[in-house]
Amino acid sequence: MSTTDLITKELAALPEIQQRKVYEFAQALRRKENTDSFNGLLLSESVLARDWNTPAEDAAWANL
Repeated sequence: MSTTDLITKELAALPEIQQRKVYEFAQALRRKENTDSFNGLLLSESVLARDWNTPAEDAAWANL
């Protein structure tokens, strides 16, 4: 029996109010998964900016 089948079987045995709670929990899990993606670029930007935002770095890239 698949996981989906097992969940469906358990869900059908619950009262409506608990089924609603399970549904809301599943939605919350999906939203959390969508917002928890790792974005190394954004996380490293402030650290790398210390090296990038210098007069020496500006001079090195001035001719481009």
